[in-house]
Amino acid sequence: MSGPNHPKEKQREEALHALDRVEAESETIVGSTFVRMADRAKKHMSAADKDENDEIEVWGTRIGRGLGLVFAIGLVIYLAVTYL
Repeated sequence: MSGPNHPKEKQREEALHALDRVEAESETIVGSTFVRMADRAKKHMSAADKDENDEIEVWGTRIGRGLGLVFAIGLVIYLAVTYL
């Protein structure tokens, strides 16, 4: 009775196919979001938004942003150690 033409089997196959499709689409969305965020952070830290002809401005921006990142990480560690 539970052959390939059984209505419940057909519903089961359709449901599994829909779940596979949702899983594939969600991986694409998450992956592309992560890649987009990583590219944005890379451009930000490398001072891609500054004039490339002015090396002092570019290196000053890179150093400032790097120190800001180090400070933020240190602050998070300090707060975690102090209050947790």
